[in-house]
Amino acid sequence: MISLNHLKGTRPREFTCGFMFVNGRGYMYDIAIIGLGPAGSVLANYLPKSFKTIAIDKKSETASFRKPCGGLLAPDAQKTLSKFGLTLPKSILVDPQIFSVRTVDVKKKLIRHYQRFYMNMDRHKFDLWLRSLIPESIEIIEDCVVKSVLKTEKAWRVCFRQNGENKEIFAKYLIGADGANSIVRKSVFPDKKIKTYLSIQQWFKNEKPAPFYSSVFDSETTDCYAWGLSKDEYFIFGGAFKPQGAREKFEELKNKLTAFGFDFKEPVKTEACLVLRPSSPFRFYRAKDNAFLIGEAAGFISPSSLEGISYALQSGYLLGKVFSGKPCNYEKAYKKATAGIKRKLILKLLKCPFMYSPVLRRMVMRSGVKAINVINGIVL
Repeated sequence: MISLNHLKGTRPREFTCGFMFVNGRGYMYDIAIIGLGPAGSVLANYLPKSFKTIAIDKKSETASFRKPCGGLLAPDAQKTLSKFGLTLPKSILVDPQIFSVRTVDVKKKLIRHYQRFYMNMDRHKFDLWLRSLIPESIEIIEDCVVKSVLKTEKAWRVCFRQNGENKEIFAKYLIGADGANSIVRKSVFPDKKIKTYLSIQQWFKNEKPAPFYSSVFDSETTDCYAWGLSKDEYFIFGGAFKPQGAREKFEELKNKLTAFGFDFKEPVKTEACLVLRPSSPFRFYRAKDNAFLIGEAAGFISPSSLEGISYALQSGYLLGKVFSGKPCNYEKAYKKATAGIKRKLILKLLKCPFMYSPVLRRMVMRSGVKAINVINGIVL
């Protein structure tokens, strides 16, 4: 078991001084972490205290920013948290806990139910909880946006905006934990591209008597998939679409789903964000020029399900252990440490045709393999 017993609860953080200047400007750190989602927060927990570390995050308790996410914790992520010796606080979980997914093939009007073991949670509270476990040795700046990162002769220069002010710091090592639209990845690997989708998600007041979770496939609107799930008093419907014409395709899919019992009223809110979907074994970018990418910023997200929390937790932990080991070459050591994540995601690429090829998917659904029967709400 990987113990986190040394960590404390939520603490207010203030921006304090670093320990030296570069060319008379800004504060100098050993490590700068951009983003404190699951990847960045776990990394911060495992970095040696001997490194002077700063973390810059867009979130706060009061900031309007929320990560658009369905908020389901997959079995691999649950397993990783258990290795850390962590259990989820009750305040993070939401109702209902659903144990099956209703899979819908829109064109052929096929419906199958499959058993799944996700945990239904509030994603924003989950992120803030992980961040609250970061030790006091890490300096945190919250509710701010990084505007640029630039490699200088001696260090990485990070420019950000906080409370209407432009600020900058310098760091020897730069960590990109800033998700699909990573400014760090764009700066370190400017010519490298990962297939990108626009994830659109709407919240509706839940008027359904029976809550459910659905995966929806419709090749006429997206070559990825859409989802619907109940969460407390709300029903969330979302999907991943090619960026061009994404909103039109989203509305088109909603119209089609009325025939399957989906009832879309006026949405309470609409969210959107970019999501990556690696399309080849060569679309993972991890380290270069003293900069490191973890989580979705590195391309560590399942191309079949778009699940990324488990890989965020794992890659953050592995990079922290690399810095703790002080190898001769940090970049080489990190690439070696994450080889297992890369292999697993390549296997997910091989799984994609069985989910996203209409012919193969329909063969699997019609066969009934691993499907469960649901009659009047009772699983048989």
